[in-house]
Amino acid sequence: MSRPATKRVMKSGSMARSPATALAILGLLIGHSGGAAAPAAAATPPAKTAAPGGGCLPTGNGYLRARIRGNVNVDLDWRDSQIECDGGPRPDGSGVRVSFAGPLHTDGRRVRLVFGVESAQEGKPGRELPTNLTVIFEGEQRLFATRGDGHCTVDELRQERVGALGGPRRAWRVIARGFCVAPASTLASDARIIVSSFDFAGRAVFEDETP
Repeated sequence: MSRPATKRVMKSGSMARSPATALAILGLLIGHSGGAAAPAAAATPPAKTAAPGGGCLPTGNGYLRARIRGNVNVDLDWRDSQIECDGGPRPDGSGVRVSFAGPLHTDGRRVRLVFGVESAQEGKPGRELPTNLTVIFEGEQRLFATRGDGHCTVDELRQERVGALGGPRRAWRVIARGFCVAPASTLASDARIIVSSFDFAGRAVFEDETP
């Protein structure tokens, strides 16, 4: 059986966006996911992209690579200057969440991946960590989610301290690689994708609670 044709996402600049805006987009997409899903197709980037933003890490060594197959066939290969990244503890305190947004195209489309790594702790390495994955196609109102921590695994996770070493706010470079064994699906249809491999270096910020 021949392998599905692969289209590579263009490597170009991203537009900076605050974490609050990113979360608002995620909520908006989830709110619209009850409608009919867009037709299955491989993501084809437009000819031009928006102007570059500030990048992912101040050290300039952030990246994300992922192989996606299914209703969308695409290989992601993003470097620091092309992406926006953010991260910190998961809302329920059960691990670390790291997100990546790729190049913002002139028609408003971009791809965003959110990894929720269970049992990961600030500053500590880990192996074989169950991971929840959400893949958002912004501008297309498509969201794929594994909806559980048992479908993907971070094989190996490392953390390196970046920025100022003192104070209540601590930033880490989070390096991880892994894979998924089950697909992510949309909420209202049978459209599915599987991220068969991924590796990334992003950012996670931890801050002490104010007494």
